[in-house]
Amino acid sequence: MRLDEYFEEIERDEAAERRELVKEKSYAITDYLEDVEHEFDRRVSDDALLGSTSPTIFVGRSSYPNVSTGVLSPVGNEERAADFETGGHWYDRGFSIEDVFQHRTGLVNSTQRAEVSNVADAWNGFLGTQREVAIADRPVDVEIGLDGPLDVDFEVSEQDVSSPTGPRTRAESATLTENPHVPQPVKKTLEDDDWRAAGAMNYLYNRGFDVYDINTILSAGALGQGANRRLVPTRWSITAVDDTVGKFLRGGLRNATAVDKTEVYYNEYLGNRFWIVLAPGNWEFELVEFKAPGSVWNPDPDRGMWIAADREGYDGRTSYVEETAGAYYAARLGVLEHLDERDRQASVLVCRHVTPDYWGPTGVWQVRESVRNAFGDEPGTAQSFGAALRELAPRLPVSLARLRRKSSMAAGVQSQLAEFG
Repeated sequence: MRLDEYFEEIERDEAAERRELVKEKSYAITDYLEDVEHEFDRRVSDDALLGSTSPTIFVGRSSYPNVSTGVLSPVGNEERAADFETGGHWYDRGFSIEDVFQHRTGLVNSTQRAEVSNVADAWNGFLGTQREVAIADRPVDVEIGLDGPLDVDFEVSEQDVSSPTGPRTRAESATLTENPHVPQPVKKTLEDDDWRAAGAMNYLYNRGFDVYDINTILSAGALGQGANRRLVPTRWSITAVDDTVGKFLRGGLRNATAVDKTEVYYNEYLGNRFWIVLAPGNWEFELVEFKAPGSVWNPDPDRGMWIAADREGYDGRTSYVEETAGAYYAARLGVLEHLDERDRQASVLVCRHVTPDYWGPTGVWQVRESVRNAFGDEPGTAQSFGAALRELAPRLPVSLARLRRKSSMAAGVQSQLAEFG
């Protein structure tokens, strides 16, 4: 499909319109929070939270290496516990920002503090229960003994709306009330004390585990060589798995044939618009983010468009990205999965426009899923990478000249044209 026809098709795409967030900011989440608080008050007994079902865990990063480590569990929605775990099913069901916030505020975080090291044999007590929850392939029934009241703070403020969390409580104990089901590949990685974490991650990925499952297992300190196993803060584990699996996929494409034409893909979700350009050539990747004034990461309406960019060449990166953080690795993974499926490599530019409709942070999962799902339809095609940029430019929130000042790939096209002239 020619790129001009592709643009016309996007404008008629009803699915994209259904996913687009409403223009007016919605704070309906604050009404929901009152119901959540009432449910917590009703369900918590004097010294224990009974009948809870935990789908996942959380490991904090504050005060590292002495971190807060917790078991997350919904209260009053035990039969739907799996729905509360972050994953691609949120995208498939078309979750809005309010839906994401509701599921996150509906989880109580029962915590203890722990040193990240020396957890290789932590199969008893609170850490043991947490690990069992992490490695199970379905939510697990737990009973949590509370050491103090729930810290429920649902006062309405800009901070609460922009970064919602469920109530926290100090846990005196956590006990499984059923035997968790642990998949055989996970048991294999646990039993091999000589298996480095990166190899174990890639093994699980190749056995059909999505990155969401792997980062939870890594976070619980259940991967890596025995003596070196550590609790990994959840935020770090997400990026670590995206990066590790991405490097593995990139390595498998080093000798692959390049795509034979320039392809352009588009997707829009939760107020984020993604343009993905695949061009013939060896692997390189760049993410450019445009963050509109009034959006969650650029809240000052008078600041103007904020632009960030990070890239890598054929041999990848040797350092953590500076400007685009976890979004870089999430977007790169989505692209590499697509190329791996086709057994092709490409020079790749991803442009992410964060519009004012993105009024609350939902996490990098929405970047990963938006990029993954962008490849579901036929792309638009262009004669060259430069031609694709020229046709794409009117649909971006900045001029082509400004894009070239920030993007190494776009600047490279300009340099080649200048040399040719």
